[in-house]
Amino acid sequence: MADESLSETNQVDTYLDSLLESADTAEHLAVDVARAAGFQEEELHKLGMAVRESVVNAVVHGNRYNAKKKVHLLISNSRDRITVTVTDQGQGFDLSSLRDPLAEENLLEQSGRGIFLIRAFTDEFHIRRLVPSGTEVKLVKYKQTVV
Repeated sequence: MADESLSETNQVDTYLDSLLESADTAEHLAVDVARAAGFQEEELHKLGMAVRESVVNAVVHGNRYNAKKKVHLLISNSRDRITVTVTDQGQGFDLSSLRDPLAEENLLEQSGRGIFLIRAFTDEFHIRRLVPSGTEVKLVKYKQTVV
């Protein structure tokens, strides 16, 4: 399933199968790294949900469940943040083609809220289409200081 490596700097670099179960694996890995870095429980939940949504998008919309394609997951933390990069091997994604999930005509749609949720749960969200194929999503969550 996943060939993962957790280094002394709490970095995970792994490839996941194009299965929905990979979202569980990715979420657990990201939350474990963030917990070890001292993130608060609420922030762990937000990060976990954002990572889960990113991997589901990579599996379903990017790789289209293709068993020959993998999802690359890179998690790293520094003193004040955790960065998660999710890359698929699909056809690529144009963010401008995304419909507004809050528009009345889209409220009852079965999908289309993933990126909206990811943006709500992270401090930074970057997406780019790769050449010749694939999409890379980068999420950044800053560590909240407790006063």
